[in-house]
Amino acid sequence: MLDRLQSIVDRYDKLSELLCDPDVTSDTKKLREYSKEQSDLQEAYDAYNEYKSVSEQLADAKVMQNEKLDDEMREMVKMEIEELSEQSAKLEEHLRILMMPKDPNDDKNVIVEIRGAAGGDEAALFAGDLYRMYTRYADAQGWRTEILDASVNDLGGFKEIIFMITGKGAYSKLKFESGAHRVQRIPVTESGGRIHTSTSTVVVMPEAEDVEIVIHDADIRVDTFCSSGAGGQSVNTTKSAVRVTHVPTGIVATCQDGKSQNSNKESALRVLRTRISDKLREEEEAKYAGERKTKVGTGDRSERIRTYNFPQSRITDHRIGLTLHRLETVLNGDMAEIVSALTIAAQSDALEAM
Repeated sequence: MLDRLQSIVDRYDKLSELLCDPDVTSDTKKLREYSKEQSDLQEAYDAYNEYKSVSEQLADAKVMQNEKLDDEMREMVKMEIEELSEQSAKLEEHLRILMMPKDPNDDKNVIVEIRGAAGGDEAALFAGDLYRMYTRYADAQGWRTEILDASVNDLGGFKEIIFMITGKGAYSKLKFESGAHRVQRIPVTESGGRIHTSTSTVVVMPEAEDVEIVIHDADIRVDTFCSSGAGGQSVNTTKSAVRVTHVPTGIVATCQDGKSQNSNKESALRVLRTRISDKLREEEEAKYAGERKTKVGTGDRSERIRTYNFPQSRITDHRIGLTLHRLETVLNGDMAEIVSALTIAAQSDALEAM
């Protein structure tokens, strides 16, 4: 591991030289490429330099411990060794995590699909709550969101909503959100004050790029129809909504939120491409279904991953046993603690497997 880290340091230093080279600074493509590469190496570079510094301090303290010291100085050196040893161990674990194979999808944009499941209107309202939670979290991260398709119920919730989140690292932070989300609360339609349990499902998929999934015109069928729901003059009057079917797989994508047929077709193709990619990834992962599963689960949409209990203002992630008593702030987009805990659990499990 140390050899790999030293090669990162050497490459980082070389990139620093290249970024000062006039031939590079005058070449926009090379400048962007080298800047991104150096940015990707920054965390490991800083962590390894800190680790080396702590290791040198620890070695010096151990040498000093063998010298003739008075009792007070010996106690001070002993405490310093303990602190530096603890710091060194933490840095070493952090470096091991940084050296783990990175998910190639981590930096990608995501397409999120939320659907009301068990619970009728209440499930649709909860789907709306989840949509608000993810979009507000995205806003806090500086990401951009765009609705691709939506089906609204009479109470203002979503029977289904599909949207894109664009921003660096979106998939790395949201990939553990796929699964069944359960809500326990008194529905607005309940006159007796009884608590009901409903569910909505979430699917998070990394956006597939054109070069990854090539869709041939001969393999798709495009149908147009009038858009429905709340909207402007085009609703129910022009055939701007688009349904695209990938004939070889039977996968379908629909979009009606754009203002024109062309924009809806483009969005539908993005969703279709991502769904095909997701299907292929699921098939690939199914080959290894017998292997040990991670603490954060499989990401299967049927797996119940989290409960949102309104009477107790409690949110519980069942995969890692995390419980927080600040439900409203989480639903308002403050998901950082949950995202961090899930990421650490996945990293710990991966380290253990290694």
